[in-house]
Amino acid sequence: MANKSALETLIDLAQRESDNRAKRLGAALKAVEEAEQKLQMLLGYRQDYADRLDQAQMNGITPFAYANFVAFMGKLDNAVNGQQEVIKHAQYKADTERKALQESERKRLSYRTLNERAAAQALAIETKRDQKMMDDFAARTARMKR
Repeated sequence: MANKSALETLIDLAQRESDNRAKRLGAALKAVEEAEQKLQMLLGYRQDYADRLDQAQMNGITPFAYANFVAFMGKLDNAVNGQQEVIKHAQYKADTERKALQESERKRLSYRTLNERAAAQALAIETKRDQKMMDDFAARTARMKR
């Protein structure tokens, strides 16, 4: 079994890795949130622009102005689709970071369990040694009293 200091070193390294993974996951989740907010902003802007187009059509609009509205709506739709792709990528990255964090936590907990088992084993050995010393002392004392 590995010695105690080696296990403690592994636990420390695993803790640092878990901390780094948690930070990376936090950044990835923040990126998802920001991308979703940007999408909502684009959708709101697109809705406002569609409302303006409807209003302009009710008030009368030139074919040239209508073509400009429609072209700009197409660009907004492309921006919305692009932002949805950004969200998918950000969510994939967040999922990947979440899995990496779970794996590093599993490794850290495994090292900690090994360390606890080693400590329990060392304690059992120490307890047996103490018990043997006490038994030997008691036997010597009993022999001396005879």
